[in-house]
Amino acid sequence: MAGRKGETAGEASRVANRAPVVAALDLGQAKVACFIMKPEGVRHADRTIRVAGASHVQSKGVKGGAIVNMDEAAQAIGHAVERAERAAGSPVSGVVVTTAIGQMASHRVQARVSLGANPVGDADLARAIGMALAQIRLPNRRPIHVLPIGWSVDGARGVHDPRSMRGGSLGLDLLVVSMAESAFNSLSHCLELAHLDLQGVAAAPVVSSLAALEDDEMDLGCVCIDMGGGSTSAAVWGGRSLLHIESLNVGGDHVTSDIARGLSTSRAGAERLKTLHGSAMASPNEDREMLEAPPRGEDASAGPVIVPRSMLKTVIAPRVEETLELLRDRLRNAGVAVDPGAGIVLTGGASQLNGVRELAVRVFDRPVRLGKPQRAPHLADAASGPAFCSAAGVLLRAAYGPREAVSARKLMSRQITAADAPRVHRGNVVARAAGWLRDNL
Repeated sequence: MAGRKGETAGEASRVANRAPVVAALDLGQAKVACFIMKPEGVRHADRTIRVAGASHVQSKGVKGGAIVNMDEAAQAIGHAVERAERAAGSPVSGVVVTTAIGQMASHRVQARVSLGANPVGDADLARAIGMALAQIRLPNRRPIHVLPIGWSVDGARGVHDPRSMRGGSLGLDLLVVSMAESAFNSLSHCLELAHLDLQGVAAAPVVSSLAALEDDEMDLGCVCIDMGGGSTSAAVWGGRSLLHIESLNVGGDHVTSDIARGLSTSRAGAERLKTLHGSAMASPNEDREMLEAPPRGEDASAGPVIVPRSMLKTVIAPRVEETLELLRDRLRNAGVAVDPGAGIVLTGGASQLNGVRELAVRVFDRPVRLGKPQRAPHLADAASGPAFCSAAGVLLRAAYGPREAVSARKLMSRQITAADAPRVHRGNVVARAAGWLRDNL
């Protein structure tokens, strides 16, 4: 595997000089997945991608929204990447990590610049972007996304391209998604232990949205909820822009723990019951259907735990409902404007539990559907469900954008200044401002 221990410096250099591939690593509490895309996997004709290699293994060392055992987490990451490399037939030296660890949150920054007598031009856009970037001050937090929300001219919002417009002032809203600095440092160190270069971090609900949402949903309004093993996070979209991020350190693993405690079985037995028979909604004949689970402990004489299936539902439903209600209330309190007709799209492994969609309809009082990686049509069945939206979304973002106002390298180094904005040289407007606007708005 490229970049791992035992490689010579010359071998690593030769790998780095080969045709670039993009590797996405989905790091969660339940699983670690790796998707690899080669340059020829980008299908511009229909804006799809072909994944050259995909793998997933059981996660270790991640719990409660944090990395708690570096060695175990690095070992799981290494196994996932090695398997994907073999499937793709291409080594990788670095990965873009998508995750929901680190108490991810979003923050808005605004800028307003005065306009002259001439119509708005790229130089004015550059000044607004630079002023907004200069306001990013998040103590003990690491920005991982800097994305535009929208422009305004003389206070009139909803402007997608202000160039050639006239007015007295130009306004810009940026959304900054950040994670805890300590979590970022732990993630970076963990990748070093796995002998991989950390090329960027992407919030799971953001990239899951890119894989699962339709263009109309992003435009008219939608909430993408990523339900993972250790966390539940949401991305709110409207007007083709990301508006807000919310995250809870509660996920499918908490349901497993509740089953283990409530039915006095082992965690492995609880996970099996949840996967094979679990449901968040009532089903016919569940009082008469009996289920077996292994007892907790190592007493060979102890018989299996036998419970009616209805008891399993009484344990699962309250936890799932509480999680969705807490997320709903957090979104309301954030003050983000969600269109009354906006729907909900569920992604993540925990969203596949029977009855979760129906329960979400009841909690949010909106239409709800399960999301899948829609623009990666050639994925194998084992890697094409809601659990793999975030990994596919990283590859889609690499292929088609949106481009961000600051590069991943700048974000990881924290060297974000107004100088990172598009700028003017020798009287000629550099195309960075125009390209950034075109690719994002």
